[in-house]
Amino acid sequence: MADVTSHAFLEALLAPVAHAPSGPLKALRAAALDRAHAAALPTARDEDWRFVDLAPLYKLAFRAPVDGTAVDVADPAVATAGVDGPPEAAAHWAFVDGRFAPARSRTTLPAGVDAFVLGESTDPATLPAWADALGTLVGTQADVFAEVNTAMLRDALLLRVRRGCVVDAPLSVAFVTTQTDVAVHPRVLLVVEDGAQVTLVEQFGGSAAGAYLVNAVCEVRVGAGAQVAHVRVQQDAIGAFHLANSIAQVGRDGRYVQQSVALGARLSRHGVRAVQAGEGAHLGLDGLALIGGRQVADTHSTLDHAFAHGSSRQTHKCVVAGGAHAVFNGRILVRHGAQQTDSAQESRNLLLSERARVDTKPQLEIFADDVRCAHGATVGQLEAEEVFYLRSRGLTEADARTLLTFGFAADIVDRVPVASLRARLRDAVTERTGLHVAA
Repeated sequence: MADVTSHAFLEALLAPVAHAPSGPLKALRAAALDRAHAAALPTARDEDWRFVDLAPLYKLAFRAPVDGTAVDVADPAVATAGVDGPPEAAAHWAFVDGRFAPARSRTTLPAGVDAFVLGESTDPATLPAWADALGTLVGTQADVFAEVNTAMLRDALLLRVRRGCVVDAPLSVAFVTTQTDVAVHPRVLLVVEDGAQVTLVEQFGGSAAGAYLVNAVCEVRVGAGAQVAHVRVQQDAIGAFHLANSIAQVGRDGRYVQQSVALGARLSRHGVRAVQAGEGAHLGLDGLALIGGRQVADTHSTLDHAFAHGSSRQTHKCVVAGGAHAVFNGRILVRHGAQQTDSAQESRNLLLSERARVDTKPQLEIFADDVRCAHGATVGQLEAEEVFYLRSRGLTEADARTLLTFGFAADIVDRVPVASLRARLRDAVTERTGLHVAA
């Protein structure tokens, strides 16, 4: 019965492109559509999904959003979604209900940055040459949701930072959903040429009162000696389902560091794959899931070392309250020939109730013999000694617990390189942990 239900869900999701896709990137979309139709949606029988029950998602019916980009700016949920982006952003693009919203965007570009907003009416002849990277990083081994994203590709943001250009202020994109019972498929491509530097901020949020589906893909190509900081914040409405794939390919001596924060959605799943594509590349992943109630947050990551002298660092934290469930599966792969790889991974998890649950699975797969790799995982509650120490300094037990919880989560937030976003996330963590401090 589950297979029948999931098949019906997939066919309904693909119904808007049931026939051959048209418009720009027709061949790319058609190939993805064929692969999506041939694939099966994951169930609990699949190893990578065994801790997540997708049955509630498969029982729902989603439609394409009604065109229109009007936003109720008085709605606090819209403001929280970051529709206007951080004030210090060099440029910002807003997408509302899957469609580009120029009125909420700031598209004056800094020197050395090229941008192209792909739309359904885009003339294929106008696509920039560097846009041919779209879809190449996801590859043909993507999960079925990434294939659906490509098949449904309509509005998308394509960015390039030219060789040697240093962009001091971040580039920002926000995806906001205001309609209920819709499926949106955000897509971002960032091409950073050799020696360039940039920060990319992705924000997801919604004001819809009921269920909706966000199925997002972001591809990042980092050139030789280039540096990318990628910040990703998921604050979708509590009834939402959020499925996402982030893929980065990092060239020789390049650097890619991602901070990902998951606060919203009924169920969220973030698949991250960072691939070393040249010697000396550095890969960094910092993650935080702060959930409660009946929320589920799942992170699956792969750090793929394919060349020598690479390095990677990963710290993932989960704070789980109520009856929520967090999942972390972190894989570090060191391939043949990737000698002198230096990699470390840490999974730290804090349970705030007896019903809270965490499943964590750090993995090392090493096929080279001259490496330095380590991983570790902890799952537990607040230390009684730390609570006692704070109580001895005059705090109540409740305040001591919330202060320790805040400090545990804020460690990841404080690594976000955008000041206004960092402050907003600290406020969100403060609210979630129940800690109220004077300004």
